[in-house]
Amino acid sequence: MSVLAWIIAASLFGGILSVACAALFALGARAHWVGGLVSYAIGALLGAVFLDMLPEAIRLSTSITAVSSTVLFGILLFFTLEKVLIWRHCHHDHCEAHEPHAATAHDHGRSGAMVIVGDTFHNFIDGVIIAAAFLTDTHLGVVTALAIIAHEIPQEVGDFAVLLHSGYSKARALRMNLISSFATVIGGMLGYLTLQTMQSWVPSLLALAAASMIYVAVADLIPGLHKRTSLHDTLQQVILIGLGIGTVALTGSLLAE
Repeated sequence: MSVLAWIIAASLFGGILSVACAALFALGARAHWVGGLVSYAIGALLGAVFLDMLPEAIRLSTSITAVSSTVLFGILLFFTLEKVLIWRHCHHDHCEAHEPHAATAHDHGRSGAMVIVGDTFHNFIDGVIIAAAFLTDTHLGVVTALAIIAHEIPQEVGDFAVLLHSGYSKARALRMNLISSFATVIGGMLGYLTLQTMQSWVPSLLALAAASMIYVAVADLIPGLHKRTSLHDTLQQVILIGLGIGTVALTGSLLAE
């Protein structure tokens, strides 16, 4: 397969698979699986970052300091962007950004339309990241796509919940999420066309992608795991995080052969 074919296949398959799995959880009777899926996603994200993306960015860059500085800048950037989004939707001290379960009870400024717009932009960026990874190495592309799919599913579950709360029917919520997922393909194709002539950007883009994955895992996903404090839940979380890391490591070893 050509690099472009890999990018399109990974973007298309990843988008459809994440929406389909999220629909199964959000619209079916398996919502209790989402907690375990979040733990697995954390492992997949961190595994992809520290076993593949950062080593590859360092290999391609002429300066390790530049790579680490880009990661540091990226984490600060994503923190700032998230704070801006929270400020945009919160005009008082008690809103959905501050209350864990408020999304199921309120839909203050966060309408279904805004969810779709935000998700479309997110999917577009994911496509560019997938393109950068595949342009670097097919193995890195597959691992990156796997990590993105793993963290997209719990996010899509949350989007489904907000859309349904905003008055969307189940069919319309599914349709809108599928349409939004095609932004990944557009981002992947645009990334392929532009990054081929700007290979010097690839290490920085990989470092920024690593920063976004670290931030999502550490700032957005891990805090939710602390709400379940029993020994059984903790062991389950550690095992599933390990499985996520192991999946990335196994995928990498199989593709390297």
